[in-house]
Amino acid sequence: MTEALKELGAYIELKRPDCVLGWDITLDELTVDVAPANIAGLVDFLRTDATCKFSTLVDITGVDYPARGKRFDVVYHFLSMYQNHRIRLRASVREDEMLPSITSVHPSANWFEREVFDMFGVIFSGHPDMRRLLTDYGFRGYPLRKDFPTTGYTEVRYDETAKRVVYEPVKLVQEYRQFDFMSPWEGAKYVLPGDEKEEGAK
Repeated sequence: MTEALKELGAYIELKRPDCVLGWDITLDELTVDVAPANIAGLVDFLRTDATCKFSTLVDITGVDYPARGKRFDVVYHFLSMYQNHRIRLRASVREDEMLPSITSVHPSANWFEREVFDMFGVIFSGHPDMRRLLTDYGFRGYPLRKDFPTTGYTEVRYDETAKRVVYEPVKLVQEYRQFDFMSPWEGAKYVLPGDEKEEGAK
């Protein structure tokens, strides 16, 4: 399988040098780094070329690397049922950079791209309906960014007085900030359930 993937990687690089920045095989999977500006053309090539025939878009997701200049990797997974191959495309983009939509090639990319926008804030230019998909319309921030607070920024509750759902800034009362780390390794004077097994093993 690895030899076939090596041949495929070399073939794609030879045919589309305008798109392919590099490729490698890790854990028997082919990953191709692509230029963001040319991604739609490459996806169309992978779908129609007789050697490739990657006709099925499996998923689009993102990865956040806050310390990098090109903060986000947008990752596409495709399947060729004709050739029995899988391929991963990886495009690196800055926080303020847009990525061309591939909905003209794969209409099924519509909701995948909306999800990446909703979770990471990556905007896809040319998308027919670039709205949030999983969070509320008034949601603030992007939940899968590494710098997004685990508590979020607002909380939603039903207000009995107003008889409607209200949004309020998150407030954590003090009792929720206290944790009792019951651990014998921290010098605790009590025995936790299961500790007796260690004594019996000696």
